[in-house]
Amino acid sequence: MRPVPTTALPAALRSRAFRGTDAVRRGLLTPARLRGPSCRRLFRDVYVDARVPDSHRVRARAAARLLLPGAVVSGLSAAVLWGVDLADEQDDVELVLPPGAHPRRVPGVRVRRATLDPADVRVLDRVPVLAPVAATVRVAALLDGDEAVVAIDRLVNAGVVDLDTVRARVAVPGAASARVRRACRRADGLAESPQETRLRLLVVDGGLPAPAAQHVVVAQGRFVARVDLAWPELRVAVEYDGAWHAEPGQFSRDRQRLNRLQAAGWTVVHVTAADLHDPVRLLATIRAALRR
Repeated sequence: MRPVPTTALPAALRSRAFRGTDAVRRGLLTPARLRGPSCRRLFRDVYVDARVPDSHRVRARAAARLLLPGAVVSGLSAAVLWGVDLADEQDDVELVLPPGAHPRRVPGVRVRRATLDPADVRVLDRVPVLAPVAATVRVAALLDGDEAVVAIDRLVNAGVVDLDTVRARVAVPGAASARVRRACRRADGLAESPQETRLRLLVVDGGLPAPAAQHVVVAQGRFVARVDLAWPELRVAVEYDGAWHAEPGQFSRDRQRLNRLQAAGWTVVHVTAADLHDPVRLLATIRAALRR
């Protein structure tokens, strides 16, 4: 484990990543201190204050500003800069350069060459980044199957993009592959967690009738609950119970909510992460509830 720094860096070096050679040349650090516990190396000659938590956001910004100035942050890295953590500090940063550029290879950075429409580039705090719609399409192209749908749902639910706008973008001939278009059709942007998206896709792919997502249950004109997936005409709901359901006091609230749903005549199937690993059994359970 890296030692905790005991002295702060100069103010000019605390807020963002910096080039080590530049900091030494300006007399802000000595070579020995640059190698010491006060600094954390991100890339070759690129450092950050060791007290700054490591994250993909920090690495993406540093790569775009210091390693390849003028490059555009793309893919999962762009999603992170837009506020949706689809990559972590262990993942390569994706950058885009114009065709013909020949940057040196840097561990931890993946560079692709492409001609970008200026309308598809935004600047966030001085860092060029792929615009939300273009970034969403790129993310869907990078991920396979259900994970592409999960990512689209997360970007839509976070308010980064509008699903209809993304679908219109990929519908343009040549704008996206058939796989990306399919992922956009399967997304609904309503899931409030990745597991909810996976659960919905499992239900649909398992041959069950398509459920209504985030359905509001009302009884006698009064709000009862909002459920993850529902078949309103059958009064059947499926709820995903994530780790947050184990938080203090949540069990009691969940029981009260379940009692209200049952009093309104609803059957509720609760699903956990373990259930998703046994899809045959889970589908059978939901199917049985729908037949009652």
